[in-house]
Amino acid sequence: MGMGEDSYRRYLDGDESAFSELVELYFEELILFANGYLHDIRLAEEAALDALLELMIHPERFKFRSSLKTYLFSIARHKALNAVRKRKRLREVPLEAAAGIGEDRLIDDVIAQERRRVLMRALAELPEEQRAAVQLVYIEEMSYAEAGRVLKKSRKQIDNLLRRAKRELKIRLGEDRYDL
Repeated sequence: MGMGEDSYRRYLDGDESAFSELVELYFEELILFANGYLHDIRLAEEAALDALLELMIHPERFKFRSSLKTYLFSIARHKALNAVRKRKRLREVPLEAAAGIGEDRLIDDVIAQERRRVLMRALAELPEEQRAAVQLVYIEEMSYAEAGRVLKKSRKQIDNLLRRAKRELKIRLGEDRYDL
């Protein structure tokens, strides 16, 4: 059992301060993940907060069958996709205009290393499913099975997404600049 699950069990047992440990562990990662779908920091923060609130308000929904991290990222993905659909209904935003809004600020605040910042920019240019698979497996260090549960894909589909994403990233970053 991971640190997140331990903190959540303590929270469920009445230790209110344990929930702040969950926020510390996952909030920034959830924002970064949701921002990949939304390209809007404010909406990404809302999606991340909604995922954590879902855990607080509906504790019965998490059954400890998957990791807490996988569960939270699944909720954040769902919330982000809902926000994308809602925004598309309100108005169509050209991808060129939406890409990168606030992203530099978030990446500079959350990720200090230049290599990772360059990778995140290249990731943002990938097709959505490829980007999400790379982020979950290589950045969030989820297994293929966990990433598959988040993205509702089979292990083989995750493998195929990652293979295509790696090929595309190597082209964008240069073969020798980043080794996935």
